[in-house]
Amino acid sequence: MNEISNIHTDFIRVVRKKFSDLMQDTEKAVEQMEETTLFWTPNNHSNSVDVIIKHMSGNLISRWTDFLTTDGEKPTRNRDGEFESTIQTRKELLEIWSEGCQVFLDALDIIKSENLLQTIYIRNEPHTVMEAVIRSLSHTSSHVGQVIYIAKQVTAEEKWTTLSIPKKQS
Repeated sequence: MNEISNIHTDFIRVVRKKFSDLMQDTEKAVEQMEETTLFWTPNNHSNSVDVIIKHMSGNLISRWTDFLTTDGEKPTRNRDGEFESTIQTRKELLEIWSEGCQVFLDALDIIKSENLLQTIYIRNEPHTVMEAVIRSLSHTSSHVGQVIYIAKQVTAEEKWTTLSIPKKQS
């Protein structure tokens, strides 16, 4: 039992660290953008930063609210609405982001060793809790990459501060 407990503790620690890094990178990218560029899209097939963040938050809230007892796709979720640009300000955007992130972090706090291999459901499909955590981490990671890419495209080169190791400084 001790070994399983250690695995659980290490898994949650690593997930929490990786997720915190994603949160910070998102916030740093958003802070560097001019407020108007948060709502920019290159075409009708693309999503703006505000929409991507609104979607990530909605996904996290749906997946991780009462996750041990209810399906991760809540009937109250309006996924299509997540893809409508309704946010007005950077402050509101960051509050929405923070809300979704906090739901996920709170869920990590209640996961016990015996829950890691417990079956939960997302859209009526079975997942272990561990699989669902990794699924959310992966989903969030891909969208954070989109946010950063857009931020770099719409921010003047001389105003952009890299979020990782700068080119030619490895």
